[in-house]
Amino acid sequence: MKNQKPAFVFDQKAASDYDKRWAKLAPIRDSLDLFIRAILSELPADARILCVGVGTGLELIALAQAFPQWRFTAVEPAIPMLNVCRQKVEESGITARCTFHEGYLDSLPASDLFDAATCLVVSHFLMQKEERRNFFNQIALRLRPQGYLISSDIAYDMSTSAYQSLLNVWLRMMKSAELPEEDIEKMCASYGRDVAVLPPQEVASLIASGGFDAPVLFFQNLLIHAWYSRRTSPN
Repeated sequence: MKNQKPAFVFDQKAASDYDKRWAKLAPIRDSLDLFIRAILSELPADARILCVGVGTGLELIALAQAFPQWRFTAVEPAIPMLNVCRQKVEESGITARCTFHEGYLDSLPASDLFDAATCLVVSHFLMQKEERRNFFNQIALRLRPQGYLISSDIAYDMSTSAYQSLLNVWLRMMKSAELPEEDIEKMCASYGRDVAVLPPQEVASLIASGGFDAPVLFFQNLLIHAWYSRRTSPN
């Protein structure tokens, strides 16, 4: 993932308020975290995990609390978000198990291969399919053979009536979370413009073409879809 102008910019206050802002929708994230822990539970006790676009670090902390010997590398280009992640990691007492990288995957120093990678609501900000495919390939190259990728994004066929129906429910859910009306309108307008909302099968195909076995769709909550896949083993 090369340096690029982000679709959404966070200042320090916005980053600090991010988790509180979405707190009323926490059950979605909690259920996703539950499934991620189950999928990755077969990894070694000393597994190394790459968290791409870690944001405020919620998935990293959830995994670190469940698996007390795992080590993590957190990659995040938005400095304010990475600052919040560092703070939350320190408050959780897991700093010694974490490495932080301010930037993108292409500038992450070489290291031993990882056992798994998480990439949650990140790849849909890459508008070009080839760029998105290359992004998944960069992740694959940093994983050991058969290493896991957990990826989630907004995905749906925007040309269908079902999409419009689900979108309406999605927006009502945002209103129930008491997000400002202006922010909800901006979010809706970004779909297809700043957020590459593709049919789920297309997203799965991009993941596979980046160097992974056929992805398995394990989670859907309205427009959010999540897959797990494993890095293709060398022939």
